[in-house]
Amino acid sequence: MIFFFMTNFKIEIIDNFLNDNHFQELYKIAENLQVKTKFNIFHNEVDKDNKILKSSFDKDLVLEINADCLHKSLKILKELCPEKYDLFTYSDLTIIKTDKNSTFPIHDDSPNKLLSGVIYLSPESNLGTTFYSNKKGDNQKEIKWKKNRAVFFSRKEKETWHSFGADGINHRTVLVFNLNTNKENLKKIYKIENKSYFLGMFRYKINPALHKIFNFTI
Repeated sequence: MIFFFMTNFKIEIIDNFLNDNHFQELYKIAENLQVKTKFNIFHNEVDKDNKILKSSFDKDLVLEINADCLHKSLKILKELCPEKYDLFTYSDLTIIKTDKNSTFPIHDDSPNKLLSGVIYLSPESNLGTTFYSNKKGDNQKEIKWKKNRAVFFSRKEKETWHSFGADGINHRTVLVFNLNTNKENLKKIYKIENKSYFLGMFRYKINPALHKIFNFTI
């Protein structure tokens, strides 16, 4: 486990995050997924009572992976932002396969994400996740790609700037594992972050690109 500090937030990096069986299962799925758009998204969601809300592959495997990852991720959330711990309502296990020539822009994640996590799946080598000190892209730091490496952080409004993309050679496939909350708790999120709820919501409403990010899982 490694902690990396940006200007005002902490990133946790864990190698060999998934157990070997789950990693191999997901790796096979990742290799077989077709690339039809720039960002090919395969959602799976499980609520806090272990009920599947969405699934894009075998439900038993979704539940197994969620059970294995959830307790570890909740522990990380408690370390990075304990104030958000009790707001957890569901986990998001999403596979994203990025076209080899595509890059997602710098963004700070949507407020419903209590803990943002990504586990690198396939291929052997690609680009990792890059963090910045501001939206302009200053002081960039890439968390290097390594299969089964997990990268976690707890988002902050207009502070946790990051981006991702493929290397122009191979498609990039990851498992996103986010701990999320419902919209009813968003005011509490902004209060914890000491940010304006109304300005935050206005920001997403008036900007179509941000609205897309709000509903996009990285």
